[in-house]
Amino acid sequence: MKAKIVVMPKTTVLDPQGKTVRHALESMGFTGIKDVRIGKFIEVEMTGRSKAALKKKIDEACHKLLSNPVIEDYTFTLK
Repeated sequence: MKAKIVVMPKTTVLDPQGKTVRHALESMGFTGIKDVRIGKFIEVEMTGRSKAALKKKIDEACHKLLSNPVIEDYTFTLK
């Protein structure tokens, strides 16, 4: 089973990388871009049959290692 994890800065946290990319896109002629947020995408392949147990493991890994819960939010799906 694969977990697809998206980690993004919380909406209340400034995102300097996103601001830099937005500015670069505008300077290249891409207009109408209101905001850009930069995050991380992580894919984890796991073994196990219990989807509930795997969800619990991924949630724990996201909270303890893959994200900084103070400034980042995460979501994940299992497939």
